[in-house]
Amino acid sequence: MAPFIKKFFLSIAIVATCNYSFSQSVTDTAKLQEVVIKAYEHNRNIKDIGAAVSTVREAQLDRFSNVSILSAVNSEPGIRMEERSPGSYRLNIRGSSLRAPFGVRNVKVYWNGIPFTDPGGNTYLNQFSPANFSSLEILKGPGSSLYGAGTGGVVLANGFDPLQPNELQLQYSGGSFGTNNVHAGITFGDERFKNNISYNYQNSNGYRDQSAMRRTTLSWETKSIVSPKYELSTHVLYGDLFYETPGGLTKAQYNANPKAARPSSGGFPSAEAINAAIYQKMFWAGFNQQYRFTDNFYNSTCVYGTVTNFKNSAIRNYEKRLEPHFGGRTVFGYNAQLQQTKLNIVAGAEGQQGYFTDNVYNNKNSNPDSLQTSDEINNSQWNAFAQAEAIFSGGWVATAGVSINKTQINFTRTSVVPNFTYDSKFNNEWAPRFSLLKKFGKVSVYGVVSKGFSPPATQELLPATTIINTNLQAEHDWNYELGARGNLLQNRLVWDVNVFDFNLKNAIVQRRDASGADYYTNAGSTKQKGVEANVSYVITDNKNNFVSGATVWASYTYFHFRYNEFKQLDANYSGNQMPGIAPNTAAAGVDLSFKPHLYLHATYFYSSSIYLNDANTDQANEYHLLGAKLGYKNNLGKHLTIDLFAGGDNLLNQKYSLGNDINATGGRYYNAAPTANFYAGIAFGIR
Repeated sequence: MAPFIKKFFLSIAIVATCNYSFSQSVTDTAKLQEVVIKAYEHNRNIKDIGAAVSTVREAQLDRFSNVSILSAVNSEPGIRMEERSPGSYRLNIRGSSLRAPFGVRNVKVYWNGIPFTDPGGNTYLNQFSPANFSSLEILKGPGSSLYGAGTGGVVLANGFDPLQPNELQLQYSGGSFGTNNVHAGITFGDERFKNNISYNYQNSNGYRDQSAMRRTTLSWETKSIVSPKYELSTHVLYGDLFYETPGGLTKAQYNANPKAARPSSGGFPSAEAINAAIYQKMFWAGFNQQYRFTDNFYNSTCVYGTVTNFKNSAIRNYEKRLEPHFGGRTVFGYNAQLQQTKLNIVAGAEGQQGYFTDNVYNNKNSNPDSLQTSDEINNSQWNAFAQAEAIFSGGWVATAGVSINKTQINFTRTSVVPNFTYDSKFNNEWAPRFSLLKKFGKVSVYGVVSKGFSPPATQELLPATTIINTNLQAEHDWNYELGARGNLLQNRLVWDVNVFDFNLKNAIVQRRDASGADYYTNAGSTKQKGVEANVSYVITDNKNNFVSGATVWASYTYFHFRYNEFKQLDANYSGNQMPGIAPNTAAAGVDLSFKPHLYLHATYFYSSSIYLNDANTDQANEYHLLGAKLGYKNNLGKHLTIDLFAGGDNLLNQKYSLGNDINATGGRYYNAAPTANFYAGIAFGIR
C-alpha cells in the first residue's frame, strides 16, 4: 500500500485530479462545486462526500455523438465502457467486467432510485437510449453496505429532470455506416404535476459484417407533488432491441480484414450463415413515493415490475429466455441536531424476486429446432441495511453503514427425467462500510474501508454451455481507499484524486470454448490497486468576449491488477496481470464557446495495451482516439431553439478492438471498432 499512498500525496501536490465529472458548460463555472450527490443517501455537495464518485451530466453527454453514452462515460477515471458491436455493451468499473462477456454484471444499476438490475445480477443497460438519461452517478468500489451485491460499483441513473421547462424536442442525426438516430420528446405540466414522454429510434448497418442494430425505446415519466409532505413519481420504459453479433476474430483474421464476421471453423457455421443475432424486448414500470412525516423523519419507497423476452441465435444453439421479475426498496431517514453535531440515520431494505425460464434449442437456419435443455429458474435477493452519519464541528464527517444480504437461485432442469435441481444459496453476507472525511478550507480529504461481495449471476451458474456450474463461489474481500478533492483560483480549477487497494478472494473470471460459449471459474485471489484522477480548469467565462467560454479537462487512471494466487490444473497464473484491463488510460479535452453562438468540443482518449488471456501470452495494442464536435446553437425568437452540429470520432483512423473476448479458445479475442467515422444532425426545442 505504501507506494500508492506516496502517489496519492504526490497527486495532491501537483493537483492532477478529479473523480467527479466536469460536465458543466463553460458558462456555468460558479456551479462547479454545487453538484448534489445522492450516493449513499447523502444528498449533498460532492466536496462533503467521503466516496469515489463520478458524475456524467447532460453537458458532458453533449460533447459527443448522441447515439451512445460510451465516450462520455469513458472520459471518467476508473470506468471503461466497451462495445463489442453496436448495441452490445459492457461496463467495467475497476475491472468489474472481467466476468461479463456482454451486458453488465457485478455492478448494481438503479434508474430514478429504483432497482434496474435483475435479481440474477444482470443489467440490460443497452435497453436504454441516451435520451433516457439526464445524468449518471457512478460509485466506484464496493457499495454493498447500502446497495447489496457487487464489488465493482453502483450506477445511479436519472431520467428526466422535472425542473426542466415545458418543451417539445425534435432531433435527427445521421452518420457513417448507415447510422440514423431520431428522437422526439415532450415535457409538459406544472410545478405540481410534470410529465415527460420520450421516443427514440436508432439503427445502424455496423462497421463489421453481421453487426447491424435497431433499437426503439418509448418512455413515460411523471413527478407529482401531491402535498407539501408527499411526492409520487412514475417511470415506464418499453424497449425493442435487435443487434447482430459478428463474433470474435483471431489475430490473423483481424489483421487481414477487421471488418469480417467470424468465419466457420471447427464444425461450427459462420456468424453470417447462422445469422447470429440477439432479439431483446423489455417492458419495465416503477413507482417511487416520498413521504415526510416531520421535518426530521421521512420515508422513500419504490416498487417495480418488469419482463424481458430474450432470444439469441448463436452458432452453437438458439436460446429463448423469458425473465419476469419484481421488487422494491424502502428507506427511512432521520435527522437530528445534537449540540454542535448533526446526525443523519438511514435504514431500510430491498428485495427482488424473479421467475425465469431458459430454453435452448439446436439452431437450424437461424430458427429454433429440437430442444437441448429447458430450465426453470427461481432467483431472489434480499438485503437490509442501516447507516449513521455524524457531521462534527471542525469539518469532520464520519459515516458507518452495514447490510446483511441473502441471495438464492434455484434451478430445475425439466428437460431430463427425473428433473435435476440445484440450489445456490448465499446467506448472512455482512457488508460494512466506514468513511471519515476532513475539510481543510476548500480541500476535503477522506478515507474509506468497505467490504464487498458478489455472488455468481444467474447467467454464470447457467452459462452459454448450458452446463449448470455447481462449484462457483461468491467473490468477496475488503477495499481500502484514500481520496481528496478541492478547488482553487475562485473555483476555476477543480480537482479530485483517490487511490485504492482491493484484494479480492474467489474472483470470478470468464472462459470461452471453441464455439464461443462462455463459462466461469473462481480464480483464487487477486490484488487490485489503482490511482484515479481528474482535473478541470476554466480559462475564460465571459459572454462579451469572442471566445465566450473555454474549459480544459483531463483524467488519468492507473491500475495495478494482478492474480495473487491462481492455478488451473498444470497452469500457474499467479503474479500475472489480470486480462482485459488497461494499466493506463487517459482522457482530455477542451470545450469552447464563441460569441456567434458556435461551440466546439475536442476530445482525446488513450488506452495502453491490454492482455487478452490469463497466461499473458496475447496482447491488444495501445491506441489513441481523437474526436471533435462543432455546432451552432441559438434561440430563434422566444419559443424556438435550434442546434446544428457535426462531428467525427476516431479521427486518427486507429485500428483497435473496443470489446475483447477474454480467454477465447483459439485466440478469437478481437472485435474491431469502427474506423474514422462522421455524423451530423439538427435539433429543435419548442417552448
